[in-house]
This record gives sequence, C-alpha cells and structure tokens, in this order.
Amino acid sequence: MTTRRLENGLPSKQGLYDPQFEHEACGVGFVVDMKGRKSHRIVEQAVEILKNLDHRGACGCEVNTGDGAGILMQMPHTFLKAACAEASIALPEPGYYGSGIVFLPRGPNKRRRLEEKFEQIVQSEGQSVLGWRTVPTDNSMLGETAKSSEPFMAQVFIGRGADVESELAFERKLYVIRKRAYSEVRTSTADGAESWYVPSLSARTFVYKGMLLTTQLDQYFTDLKSPLMESALAVVHSRFSTNTFPSWDRAHPYRYIAHNGEINTLRGNINWMKAREAQFASEAFGEDMAKIPPIINPNGSDSAMFDNTLELLVLAGRSLPHAVMMMVPEPWSNHESMDDATRAFYEYHSTLMEPWDGPAAIVFTDGTRIGAVLDRNGLRPSRYCVTDDGLVVMASETGVLDIPAATVVQKGRLQPGRMFLV
Repeated sequence: MTTRRLENGLPSKQGLYDPQFEHEACGVGFVVDMKGRKSHRIVEQAVEILKNLDHRGACGCEVNTGDGAGILMQMPHTFLKAACAEASIALPEPGYYGSGIVFLPRGPNKRRRLEEKFEQIVQSEGQSVLGWRTVPTDNSMLGETAKSSEPFMAQVFIGRGADVESELAFERKLYVIRKRAYSEVRTSTADGAESWYVPSLSARTFVYKGMLLTTQLDQYFTDLKSPLMESALAVVHSRFSTNTFPSWDRAHPYRYIAHNGEINTLRGNINWMKAREAQFASEAFGEDMAKIPPIINPNGSDSAMFDNTLELLVLAGRSLPHAVMMMVPEPWSNHESMDDATRAFYEYHSTLMEPWDGPAAIVFTDGTRIGAVLDRNGLRPSRYCVTDDGLVVMASETGVLDIPAATVVQKGRLQPGRMFLV
C-alpha cells in the first residue's frame, strides 16, 4: 500500500488512519526566576532540562529524526535588537513590536508570494511589517525524514500601529492577524501554502520548535546559544507522539501551553466550541471577532486545540489562571468540603464550557505568569522545587536540573484539583 503524504510530511486520512484520533505522551518542564530577572542562564537551564527529558521524547527508525522539541520564553529583546541591527531593521522598544518565526516553503519564489500575502493582511489591520529576518539554522544533524519536510525558518517583525492603545490590545491585533493569515494564506491556492505555519506571533513571548530531538534544539536554532538570548522564564517540551505522526508544526510548546498526556473528551470539546462560534461576542475584540473563526485549528493535535481555546479565553479578557480553571476544573459537584464561593465559580462556568478531560499535565504561561495543572484524577506526574535564590523548577519528573540540596527551600508534587502558579 502506498502511503499518501501531504507536503508537510503528514499522511492524509486513509485506511484505518484518521488524524482526529491522534494523541501523545511527552516530557514537559519549566524554569523561572521568581524575581523576574532575565538572564541567559535561564535559557541554558531550560535547554538542559529539555536534554534531560530525552527519554520522554521519541525518534523514528532514524535515530536522528525526533518527534519534536521546543522552547517558549519571554521576548528576547536584547538579542533581537542586535540581530535586527545586523539585518538593517529598525526595532522599537519592547511592547511596540511583535515577532515570531514563520514556517515557509523552501522555494524562494513560493516563499515570497506567501510573505507578500501576509504583509497585505498586516497592513489591512493597521499595523506595519518592519522587516523579515532569516533565522539561522543548522540541519546537519537531522535525519532524512525531518529534512524532507523541513520548512524555511523566517522571522517577521510587526510594528504596533499608532491607534493601538495598549500592549494587550496589540496582542489581540497580532492574534487577529495570525488567525486571518491561517485562513487566507494556508487555505489559499498558492503553491506551497500548506507549508505555512506560525508557531507564535506576540509582543510578549517567542517560540523555537521543530521536528527535533531534545539534543538538537540548540544545535539547530543557533540563536539559543547567544549570550544575549535572555529570559526570566522558559517552558520546554520533549514530544512522544504515541499513536500520532510527528511534524514540524506539532512540536510543543504552543503559544500558551505545553502538554503531556491526552485529552479524551476532545471530540465533544471541538464540537461545542464550533457550535458556540456563531454566538461569540467580545467587547475586547469588537468587530474583529468575526475575523477569528475557526477558533480551533482542525489540523492541530489535541494539545494545539487546547491551546487555541485557552488563547481565546485569555485574550478576550479573563486572567490566565481563571481560563485554565474553566477548562480543567477540579471535581466539584460532590466535593463535600468545598466552600460555597469556589463551588459557585465552577457551577457558573460549567454552563459556559465543558471540562477538557483526560490524563494530562499542562504547563501554561502568558510571558509574565507561569504555572501547571494536572487532570482531575492526577494521572500524570509533575514535580517542583524552589531554591533560596528564587529559582523555581517544575517538570514531569524530578532530577531534571542538578540543584544543590542545600539551596532547596521547598519541593513537592503537583496534585489534582490544585494549581501551581508563579
């Protein structure tokens, strides 16, 4: 039997294979300085955590083709300022520009046509494209399977329009641009459009990820080794795609989360979100609300779909912890000792959204706060430790960083029905 594959390397629906049933089990972790001190050391420690989660990821029959690895961090302004100076791009101060890597086809002509389409969308939304940067990569260590579907890595810089009053409003505008681009670029008839993917587009956070092994991330993305690459927090993920197919875009982290486990209620979650779209209204988005659907990317994994939903809830005005509690509520209906206010919170939100349930550990961040939750049954493990200098490390297992015992002031495990938040 010949396997029919799309240009991005994924097989199309065929025989007993249906992409809607894909799940995964992976390794996930984060490191954060509670005092908000940005440093290259945080990035180095995150990469070290990732490498120590190597056994949590997977590779194909080629030992140098991984299921996926990635890192999410705060916008590395110091590094980008220097990189833009080399590329003759005038970069404004933090909060006044957004950026992200864009996966594009390898052919230069195809690539430029898609870039021009994207630039038109940005301009139509009242923002400006400051320039494009070719992200330096080294694919010499990749296996042939990863290379065969490897996208071209370009970085776009978008200037904040004069009529955008706040950073949060700009974040919403970047979200609208990305959603429009997916609908208008990815689904267009342009040659190579199926390669289009934007891992993140934000003024706050930045994502490097790909179809990589944990040991390949900082080798492939050479940016990560620069001493100017600084952050006060970082999320890393090592993917084991279990009964799914690896691809460049399905690597974690996503824009807000990294996820270890499965969402077993996924089909119902998707259908309910789709059914609600016609009724969506938001004072925060106003008329832009009509440009956003589909909220959930039908080509994404269960983790990507969870991220799609969380992103909307946060940008529409809820706090990040509030939105996570809506999506992953603790078992409340028969909780005899729960106080009335907490019960009322869960009861009210149960009329708005059904639980996203299944054996899962979910790490989440908006670039300022970072945290983690387990599913209501606590079927995925997660451990944390806090040091005396304000460093917090959380991962799907203990021992991911070599931390002297004398510096540890607190350690423990995540518990179902509880939220770990920094």
